[in-house]
Amino acid sequence: MKIQQIRNATLKLTYAGKILLTDPYLAEQHSMVSYRGDQWSPLVELPFSIIDVLDGVEMILVSHIHSDHFDKTAQKNLSKSLPLYCQPVDASEIEKIGFYHVVPVHDSVCWEGITITRTEGRHGSGDVLKAMGEVSGYVLQAENEPTVYWAGDTVLYDAVYNVISEFKPDIILTHSCGAIWGDNVPIIMNAKQTVSLCKTAPKAIVIATHMGTVDHGTVTREDLRAFAEKEGIPLRQLQIPEDGEILNL
Repeated sequence: MKIQQIRNATLKLTYAGKILLTDPYLAEQHSMVSYRGDQWSPLVELPFSIIDVLDGVEMILVSHIHSDHFDKTAQKNLSKSLPLYCQPVDASEIEKIGFYHVVPVHDSVCWEGITITRTEGRHGSGDVLKAMGEVSGYVLQAENEPTVYWAGDTVLYDAVYNVISEFKPDIILTHSCGAIWGDNVPIIMNAKQTVSLCKTAPKAIVIATHMGTVDHGTVTREDLRAFAEKEGIPLRQLQIPEDGEILNL
């Protein structure tokens, strides 16, 4: 398979002969809200044009519809006829935008030979968790392809460990910028949690995404690399792609 890091949690996956796009966040640099009051988001431009990002895309997979995962620019530029798979709680809102091939993933579904299984996520804790609402991750499986677990916007907790134990993924995609909300409440994985996940699944390749794009992130790519090295995580296991970079796996 092939994974191209676009920006934030937007990834272009070539899997089982199909091209999938995750969590499309396509706005121009500094054209959207600041999440922490520091800088307008996104902090960086796309690595190439929206036309190039969308070239060849055959399906959209959305973890949740926060603005840094499914923004108005994406909603405007994506073909409304593309199949769009999402968590059930978001399906009606996406349909209201005009997408007419929306498939809510309650448990598992199959698309073009790819089995897509929805997984739980915990986007914070306490009152922040209530404010963040429901989020999901997904496991992808197909014949002659690695099993891929995209954890989504979640901190590291029991449900993540359970997915790893059940599916034994070959590749795990994490959101690892250590974003915080409210009174500095962690809402996705930070460096420590990402490294803990690596140690839990030493045979898996972990690919850290959702980096360097939003102002409520607290962990840079450099921070994560340095901490992983200190903790003895091999470079081949934890990969932290730059925007635009392609990983052939």
